[in-house]
Amino acid sequence: MRSLLNSIAKVKSVNKKPPTYKVMLHNDDHNSRDMVVSVLMKVVEGMNMDAAMTVMQEAHDTGVALVTVCAQDIAEMYCENLRLNGLTATIEA
Repeated sequence: MRSLLNSIAKVKSVNKKPPTYKVMLHNDDHNSRDMVVSVLMKVVEGMNMDAAMTVMQEAHDTGVALVTVCAQDIAEMYCENLRLNGLTATIEA
């Protein structure tokens, strides 16, 4: 029975996905809406115009918007590149 439990534990650990992180865009009073959309499409892989406009509008309306959920290293890269392009971004676990 113990070996069966150990086998199940090993399978669970092998199948366990790495944690994901949320990249968040915060509204600011410095960047135009067009610029925000442009930066989102440039920085975030696969971000099209409609998705970028939705993220920008949500950040504008509520103060913060979810950009994407991804692995930590990618989230850090997106966050850094958004910041380097003048946007305010954070990461949440």
